[in-house]
Amino acid sequence: MALTIGDTAPNFRAQTTEGEIDFHAWIGESWAVLFSHPRDFTPVCTTELGYMAAIKPEFDRRGVKIIGLSTDPVDNHERWAREIESSQGTAPNYPMIADTDHAVAKAYGMLPADADGDPTARTAAQNATLRNVFVIGPDKTIRLVLVYPMTTGRNFDEILRVIDSLQLTAEHQLTTPAQWQPGQPVILAGSVSDEQARERYPDGWEQPLPYMRIVPAPSGA
Repeated sequence: MALTIGDTAPNFRAQTTEGEIDFHAWIGESWAVLFSHPRDFTPVCTTELGYMAAIKPEFDRRGVKIIGLSTDPVDNHERWAREIESSQGTAPNYPMIADTDHAVAKAYGMLPADADGDPTARTAAQNATLRNVFVIGPDKTIRLVLVYPMTTGRNFDEILRVIDSLQLTAEHQLTTPAQWQPGQPVILAGSVSDEQARERYPDGWEQPLPYMRIVPAPSGA
């Protein structure tokens, strides 16, 4: 069954380009982004891994760890990394999981339970469903799931924007409107009563609709 928001991210042990990890232990108290790829040496994913490496400092600044996944073995990941660096200007600077037994892909609902055999014998088209992004909170629950087709490169700037919203709303009882960017006004969550809102926002709020209370973003958000 496919995982969704609020589910516990399945834990696993796996080999990566940075050694064996226990996923939950690797996350620790951080946030994490797990993003998967149908196969190594695929063109769209090559651009994605290079761009993700280039903007990794932005994830670091938010306390977010990055980890990639493909069913190829570690030696393929290492050869691919050199090609990514030569073509995109930046090599992956985060671990890549070698999911050679398809166990992680199956646990996350990205491949059917009967997928097996030599992972390098499977084509990218057979693994087309391995184009997912999972944002996972420090409590190990899934906070965001995105699924992309093979033909469309992912927008990692949007994933940063969503993480900014998730981290803001995890700390404050706030929600963010459409097209929200950090620093812009936010919406009080429905769980905040008017009495509580008056204590927090003595200058009041904008209320264009009975169920919409708009306030400035917290300082630094």
